[in-house]
Amino acid sequence: MVFDLIFGREREEEEDKEAFVEIDKTGEEGKKVQVRVESLEEYADTDRVQKLLREGNIIFLKIKPLRDKDLGELKRAVAKIKKTITAMNGDIVGVDENYLIVTPDFARVYRGEATTQV
Repeated sequence: MVFDLIFGREREEEEDKEAFVEIDKTGEEGKKVQVRVESLEEYADTDRVQKLLREGNIIFLKIKPLRDKDLGELKRAVAKIKKTITAMNGDIVGVDENYLIVTPDFARVYRGEATTQV
């Protein structure tokens, strides 16, 4: 009876090992990430930017054309893009006064090390 318990457990462990199935993970790793340069010329362009973000593109966004045209529209457009980024757990950062870098959830923009003052 003791031998049955010992050998019975070994058989169960062997069966568990055989039940292990390896899954091939080539979906996201094989995919190339695109960095797109886009221009925000009017509020309606935010839909295109959102679509590109959802497809997994990193976007270098020129905001100068809309800033020169209408600052209120620019604020609305950036707020809409920021809301999408927050929902996707992405990242957005301003570069200079004329550009934004917008990334999906798998990428982050490095902002430098935070310095602590003593």
